Amino acid sequence: MEKLTNWLARDPDPRTREELQYLIDEKEYSELEDRFGKRLEFGTAGLRGKVGCGPNRMNRLVIQETAAGLGHYLIDNISKAASRGVVVGYDGRTDSKQFAIDTASVLTALGIKVFLTHDVAATPVVAFGIKHLNAAAAVVVTASHNPPEYNGFKVYWENGAQIIPPHDSGIAAEIAIAATRPIPLMSLSDAEQREQLVWLTEDYYQTYRTSVNQSPFIEGDTSEKSIAVAYTAMHGVGAKMAEDLLHDNGFNKVFSVAEQREPDGLFPTVNFPNPEEDGAMDLVLELAESVEAAIACANDPDADRFAVAARQQDTTYKMLTGDQIGVLLANYLLSLPHTKQQLVGNSIVSSTLLAKVAKSHGATYFQTLTGFKWLANVGMQLEDDENEFLFAYEEALGYTIGTQVRDKDGLSTLVVFSQLVEQLKQNGKTVWDVLAQISFEHGVHVNAQRSIQLDPNSPSIGAKLRSTPPKQIAGVGISVIEDLQSSLRFTIGGKGSMGKTEAIHLPASDVLIYHMEDGSRIIVRPSGTEPKLKVYYELVTEFEGNENYPEALLRAEEKMAQLIEQHQQELNK
Repeated sequence: MEKLTNWLARDPDPRTREELQYLIDEKEYSELEDRFGKRLEFGTAGLRGKVGCGPNRMNRLVIQETAAGLGHYLIDNISKAASRGVVVGYDGRTDSKQFAIDTASVLTALGIKVFLTHDVAATPVVAFGIKHLNAAAAVVVTASHNPPEYNGFKVYWENGAQIIPPHDSGIAAEIAIAATRPIPLMSLSDAEQREQLVWLTEDYYQTYRTSVNQSPFIEGDTSEKSIAVAYTAMHGVGAKMAEDLLHDNGFNKVFSVAEQREPDGLFPTVNFPNPEEDGAMDLVLELAESVEAAIACANDPDADRFAVAARQQDTTYKMLTGDQIGVLLANYLLSLPHTKQQLVGNSIVSSTLLAKVAKSHGATYFQTLTGFKWLANVGMQLEDDENEFLFAYEEALGYTIGTQVRDKDGLSTLVVFSQLVEQLKQNGKTVWDVLAQISFEHGVHVNAQRSIQLDPNSPSIGAKLRSTPPKQIAGVGISVIEDLQSSLRFTIGGKGSMGKTEAIHLPASDVLIYHMEDGSRIIVRPSGTEPKLKVYYELVTEFEGNENYPEALLRAEEKMAQLIEQHQQELNK
């Protein structure tokens, strides 16, 4: 009761105070326990959770406490953080603008300059500002592609990338202290008068636009392109910038889904505003068919992800997987002229095909843990006078090209991919032809992901797999086991015995990777809190007989379905 009373006294939002009072009056004890039993955890992606009252929800008080903790940490850990300032932007969700204003009010009260977007902004547009303005950090208020009831607080470091350890735990410690003290606040008008607040107006957005158009990977050819592009912003903030960038580069046949073009935090036409979800792309696919577009494209609501379906010979459209898009982009970008050694990378759960494509082009390949924070930070660490960062991706539709934005950028990716498709058309080819060519050279790669529920009474699956390592999966022998928890790689010797042991140079993580004798791979990531596994599958097969690419792909997909079913049965034994 003391916690609840304290919250009511501190909460600046009458809506969440009223919500809490209702829960108290109705004696909703389990709901109160969920909201007040713990605090929403601050991690390397910042905060993300459902909106509502209590420390285990997203609300104005949690935002103010988080901003206070972040501000104190920046002042203590970054030189001239106060004068360099923090870029703050927000998406089109219901509470995002207010959360951004609260963030700015706290940071300016701490003496930190804030660069606040004057309107909604795509996540890559905000992240771009860190280097452009030499800011100490950035905050984007967004829940990306989560359902409407969610919001988030994403933090970027001075290098332009999302925060990684130890900054996440350091900021979390400061937030815990801030939650016990009065929160300093300054009105935006006072902050502006004291030159603590700088509004990022339309000129700033246009600077990002110019930067993308001046990228060495954008052709800059403004002559009219032949392909039509269907596009949806999925009720997010990407439409205007996406359309402008396409038009800048000669793509004048751009058709946007009208019902999804403007920001709407309720996402009324989709059950789940994630391009990967079934049905989310239905409207843009219908539009593409009606205008005979070459591609149907989507950004997620904060425009940092990119999804695409490509037209096939029978005029139907087929979604490209995140890995297919990544490999197509890498192959295209590596074929351009370069003066330095190129760095390309992806996460451990993304396709191994990228490494093979990189090698065929003579590029340097790198691999990181899951999460774009790792791809961006490791990519920067590998840069030197001889090596320059070119491209990185993760299978969940995140791509970054070049160094203007050190995070996923669905807007610049949209332009480059459209450019790729146009170039192929001029040569009488399609993306399917390129995927077939790459598959003939390196094998047909099929990837899938499943979350598998296990028997709640069974012992820890991670401990079980480590104490009794499997010798085969679905009848196929295992050649190598990589245990990222112990940072060791075990080569399997004859009759299933352990052979050579090597160190793995990746941060420790509760992940097991099984490399199969047939070239396939299975990655198991046990949940630490429930009997559940996140499993990533990759199956690699060669062409058989006179198969064409669609036939070989269909056979591989059928084989993948069998592998997943058999593996799930084995795990539940």
